[in-house]
Amino acid sequence: MPDLTVRDERWPLAAAFVISRGAKIEARVVVAEIADGPHRGRGEAVPYTRYGETMQSVLAQIGSVRPQIEAGLTRDVLQGLLPAGAARNALDCALWDLEAKRAGVRAWTLAGRARLDPVKTCFTISLGSPAVMAETARANARRPMLKLKIGGPDDIDGVAAVRAAAPRSRLIVDANEALNFDTLRRLAPAFAKLDVKLVEQPLPAGQDAELSGYESPVPLCADESLHTRAELAACVGRYGLINIKLDKAGGLTEALALAAEARGRGFGLMVGCMVATSLAMAPAMILAQGAEVVDLDGPLLMVRDRQPSLAGAGSLLEPPQPALWG
Repeated sequence: MPDLTVRDERWPLAAAFVISRGAKIEARVVVAEIADGPHRGRGEAVPYTRYGETMQSVLAQIGSVRPQIEAGLTRDVLQGLLPAGAARNALDCALWDLEAKRAGVRAWTLAGRARLDPVKTCFTISLGSPAVMAETARANARRPMLKLKIGGPDDIDGVAAVRAAAPRSRLIVDANEALNFDTLRRLAPAFAKLDVKLVEQPLPAGQDAELSGYESPVPLCADESLHTRAELAACVGRYGLINIKLDKAGGLTEALALAAEARGRGFGLMVGCMVATSLAMAPAMILAQGAEVVDLDGPLLMVRDRQPSLAGAGSLLEPPQPALWG
């Protein structure tokens, strides 16, 4: 019968990762490993305090279903045992990996894809002074897409500084819920003039009803406002795109279902991540196929990555090796 092990790991970042809610200097992740004879499946997830998660709570959630995991439960059964979040994500992705290795096929084949193509990811610029943001942008100006964090109305100067430092890069602005509706309406034309392609989660989740019917000059993307299919209907008429993250959705199983339903409702897709290693990014590579925006740069922000890691050069990510995942 399967055997479950769980680890709490820390991975140092190359620089402080700063958003409107705070900063961190390391990625702290949970790795779930399910072994069954010669086969081993792994999944990685990030507990996120914004959603009421701690390392202790996620480890406790995983521990609560240990008997069912070690009795051989399926991914479908798991969906009803744990809520969407980091704990279910770690286990769900481990079960995908284990199923692929048992079957001797790649995980994307199990997901109904004939192949997995490389994708180009955004690179995130942390919130900071315009000069510091411009310096980071200048060092990464050859990347095709930069995502910059803002924390309030005064940060339009930072956006302008990044645009000047990286004139050829596509720009995404991520407010992480830091604006109100009046500020968004004032800033949106300025974003458009700076050729910003997307504004991610401008208003606080639960306070974005004012977006209904608003014709923004820059497309808007839901992040904190959407976790699973349960929130999708509320995003209609407010956002043009949704950001799907495995940690929010509670794993690849729900994320794939969410992506299919979102496409059916006319949403564009952004595939995002928490700051984590290549093991967390690998399952999201399946989800990222054909997405309008891919933001799987977690490993690019670290001092070092897990080995083997996702191969690639610059912002290009290659499909994972079987030894990493899937």
